[in-house]
Amino acid sequence: MAMTATEPATAARPFGPAVALSCRECGERYDLGPRFACEFCFGPLEVAYEFGAVSRDTIAAGPNNIWRYAPLLPVPANVASLPNMNPGLTPLVRADRLAAELGLRSLHVKDDSGNPTHSFKDRVVAIAVEAARTFGFTTLSCSSTGNLAGAVGAAAARAGFRSCVFIPAGLEEGKVVMAAVYGGRVVAIDGNYDDVNRFCSELIGDPAGEDWGFVNVNLRPYYGEGSKTLAYEIAEQLGWRLPEQIVIPIASGSQLTKIDKGFRELVALGLVEDRPYKVFGAQATGCSPVARAWEQGHDVIQPVKPDTIAKSLAIGNPADGPYVLDICRRTGGAVAHVDDAAVVDSIGLLARTEGIFAETAGGVTTGVLRKLIAEGALDPAAETVVLNTGDGLKTLNAVDAGVTATIRPSLDAFKDAGLL
Repeated sequence: MAMTATEPATAARPFGPAVALSCRECGERYDLGPRFACEFCFGPLEVAYEFGAVSRDTIAAGPNNIWRYAPLLPVPANVASLPNMNPGLTPLVRADRLAAELGLRSLHVKDDSGNPTHSFKDRVVAIAVEAARTFGFTTLSCSSTGNLAGAVGAAAARAGFRSCVFIPAGLEEGKVVMAAVYGGRVVAIDGNYDDVNRFCSELIGDPAGEDWGFVNVNLRPYYGEGSKTLAYEIAEQLGWRLPEQIVIPIASGSQLTKIDKGFRELVALGLVEDRPYKVFGAQATGCSPVARAWEQGHDVIQPVKPDTIAKSLAIGNPADGPYVLDICRRTGGAVAHVDDAAVVDSIGLLARTEGIFAETAGGVTTGVLRKLIAEGALDPAAETVVLNTGDGLKTLNAVDAGVTATIRPSLDAFKDAGLL
């Protein structure tokens, strides 16, 4: 049922400062609940807030995880005491050696591989878990390209939910193992991610799935808000200022749109100075529908069949694609893509310059960063942040690295091998 009025936010409310779900297309408002699409125009729903007083000091006094930003999230005030994976506050690495190699004045890598299941997905799932608790769901589920399945499995185990996750057949073995080890069910669908997502939407509409909380379907408005915490952390770690440029990977596009939303909220709350920033989106060439639309000047995303080693970004029909285009145009950024060879090379570049072993999505963002600099689309004098959203140990099949040499255990053998 559509809302006719909003209630003032109080600390006792299960969704904290959140007051409604709002359609991003027509603005229609709904009561907070497990829904994700507008009844009138079928537009996506997102969380609307009435924020109270929030200061830098109160945030700094909070826990060393995403719950320091609880006053800005759809979670209860006591969220830090509930059984959750407590992700966040991952390093913002000053990447001077990589900057020097690329010709940048100032570069930071936001390295989200340090989260509990080694990807940024722990952030979004943490918020979705609290919504699932409130709505009384008993099974936590998702459609996933890999990282989300592991994050859901771990969070469900920690919070006492059953879990059943759905993935495309043929994912990287490391991601499948990580999804399964927590004791939930892992079901592979014979198809790509878009096939998996369609199946999950059908299951939600069936009575058999009525007590299932799909974190990126019927809980999607809450889930998406977890990505805002990347924006909050980056700004806080930069000394409460916005970066001048940021490069973000695009799968569904939700992460990019929510980082932009987080930056705008910080400005509106007076926590950071309102200054221009440019948002750049990054895709792999083998699954680059948003980048292709950008190149062609289109507003509509033409779906594609994914064919890339960057499987965590392999969503051929990205739900938030049009909003990504809007944000990149509004901020003066761009959307670009790089091929698989560049992805692999960029994984190695980031590893050997900064000691960060990124999964393929990090190779995409680093590769696009290089491409944008070479094309003159990105300002080398501006303060820049690039995201690494997962751990390279999950995508070992993408890299070809191993033992340099095998020798006998003697100094002479070492010298003879020319390794000095």
